[in-house]
Amino acid sequence: MNQTTNTILMIRPVAFRMNEQTAVNNYYQKVLDNLTPATVNAKAQAEFDAYVEKLRSVGVNVVVVDDTLDPDTPDSIFPNNWISFHETGDVVLYPMFAENRRLERREDVLDILEESGFQINEIMDYTSAEEDNIFLEGTGSIILDRANEIAYCALSPRADEELFIEFCEDFEYNPIIFEAFQTVEGERKHIYHTNVMMCIAETFAVICADCIDDKAERKMVLESLKNNGKEIILITEAQVNNFAGNMLQVRGANDERFLVMSNAAYQSLTKNQVTKIEKHCKIVYASLDIIEACGGGSARCMMAEVFLPKA
Repeated sequence: MNQTTNTILMIRPVAFRMNEQTAVNNYYQKVLDNLTPATVNAKAQAEFDAYVEKLRSVGVNVVVVDDTLDPDTPDSIFPNNWISFHETGDVVLYPMFAENRRLERREDVLDILEESGFQINEIMDYTSAEEDNIFLEGTGSIILDRANEIAYCALSPRADEELFIEFCEDFEYNPIIFEAFQTVEGERKHIYHTNVMMCIAETFAVICADCIDDKAERKMVLESLKNNGKEIILITEAQVNNFAGNMLQVRGANDERFLVMSNAAYQSLTKNQVTKIEKHCKIVYASLDIIEACGGGSARCMMAEVFLPKA
């Protein structure tokens, strides 16, 4: 299976703002008191458009779907949490922690992909777990090493262990389960999504090992990455706070590989880290300051990878 794809689905926001329902366990969100909601949305749209343009300029095929004003979905810009697309033609729908995020799930997104020439065979729907307050937020919660059929998951209020194991059984992935933490006002609290502290590319992995407090779990995760041929590039917790873990490797023109991240993430990296990454592929970065501050998510969260076969 391929680890990277050339096609990305992105949702252009129409009413982006800080989502009060997700702020309870996403400690990266900030209230920007000095900006009106309309200004926040306009700035987010400008960042989104410039980001899409940057991806397209290196040959990434970006399918942009406009969000709708009704229902109210302030986090629709992060589609990777509610849907994933697989080479088998399977589409997976995931149970979401925040009630207003459940409204992001849209059937017309599938129609648009089919109209774009992609084949959908089966829809795997785990969303009924929401009735039992059980959540697993897509490729935010699950980091897939597709080529080696391994799935990594940092357990949190948004990533249930049993449901993750069920996903792995359904898709024949070997589960690697651990807990990841960040320091919030002097306390160690669960990191809400695995994809803020680690990223798996074809030949390397970027990870904040310091977030995995349990030494045995840390060793298990790092050994799994090494055993599967990944060069490990370590980042710090301070860099995680700048979204340096929230990266995604994509394919551009002529099958060239790029690691995509935000400007804040890029600026937080050391020269040594940049050199290590650039041994493997080029870096693309875009300014996402407003989206990161209000949304508490970054470059990777905004991209839903499309691995579906062509019809």
